[in-house]
Amino acid sequence: MVTIANREQLTVSDRVMDTMFEPIRRQFFKNVQFAEPAGDPGWFGPGSAVWYVHSHLPTFQIGLSAAAMMETLHPTMAWMGYEHTRAIERRNGVPTGNFDDKGMSSRTGHSVAFFLGVTMGPTAVAEQVCRTVVAMHDKIEGVRPDGHAYRASDPELLTWNYATQAWGLAAAHTAWHPRPLRGERLEQFFREYATMGEALGAVDPPRTQAGVMQLLEDWAPYMGVTIPTVRYLNPLAPWRYPVYQRPLYALVSWAVQDLHPQWAKQLMNTPQYTPAGRAARRRAMKALLNSMGTGQIREVRQAWARTAGKPAAVAV
Repeated sequence: MVTIANREQLTVSDRVMDTMFEPIRRQFFKNVQFAEPAGDPGWFGPGSAVWYVHSHLPTFQIGLSAAAMMETLHPTMAWMGYEHTRAIERRNGVPTGNFDDKGMSSRTGHSVAFFLGVTMGPTAVAEQVCRTVVAMHDKIEGVRPDGHAYRASDPELLTWNYATQAWGLAAAHTAWHPRPLRGERLEQFFREYATMGEALGAVDPPRTQAGVMQLLEDWAPYMGVTIPTVRYLNPLAPWRYPVYQRPLYALVSWAVQDLHPQWAKQLMNTPQYTPAGRAARRRAMKALLNSMGTGQIREVRQAWARTAGKPAAVAV
């Protein structure tokens, strides 16, 4: 039986993170376990850059948020999300502009279970969650308002998804992680992450940071802001929240968009500040994220213990 660190060894922040994560764990991690079999490295293993990037939950979640926002700049991704996501509240089939709390929780829970399961879970779990997502993609299809048909299993769309995810996770990691990967170790992340892109159906995904950025740049002329992008698919929009919560969400929303390439910032009308203003907001965001202890939840610690591994050396 694989054991993890005693609870007494965890910081207060670690315990708080575990407690906050408990509802997602209880509902969405029932069939996604990380503790066994002992010695199974999964698809990547403890020496991988992928494990290092994914193991810090705060920056990992910011990266996924940045990727999700970037994805919705693709008109097909935006309308597909609008028509098929369970996160949007609907009355008589018509979106209200509000999120369905249960649907939003479900989407978040399944996303985290998938990304952590495929990257840090044992081999059987990684294969299982990939099969589940591929099967789900095979069932999603429709037609945009302009008559353009789409399929979630379209290799072109899946390659775009891969690029946004690889970019978003690496950008958030580089900007906000307390000890980010640099140079060759960061390039290792892109080489490794392409494995997951291919498993989901991406075709010849770029395996370098430059290649990923070039793919996003090549697609920029085809991107745009549609109604779903701004009205339905942005859970960080400050106007969704009570007045007293808006300053926090305004900071987080800006920090997510601040990671974007300049063309995406222009499309999203990202607030522009002076250099001093940007620096102050970046310091505030980094302090917020790094107040969360090691950033590792129980499942991450179980993965390290399963392989008797230690975080790989980082070139800072």
